[in-house]
Amino acid sequence: MPDYTYKSSGTNSQGNHYCARDYGSSASNSNSYHYSNTDGSYYYSNPNGSTYHNNGNGGSTYTSASGSKTSSNSK
Repeated sequence: MPDYTYKSSGTNSQGNHYCARDYGSSASNSNSYHYSNTDGSYYYSNPNGSTYHNNGNGGSTYTSASGSKTSSNSK
């Protein structure tokens, strides 16, 4: 994982948390971030260009940098 610097982070009035990081020009997605919500859902935008979303209710979707999606649902 490349080095990073924090860009911003915080919690909004609804209690949802976010964090943004700068991974620099060597990363596919230099401005990656994640957020997590009080309902248990969360989302990651990763420095390699992939994303991951968990809906907090047993379902998740991973999308690779090339756009290939893998979904699962435990219910």
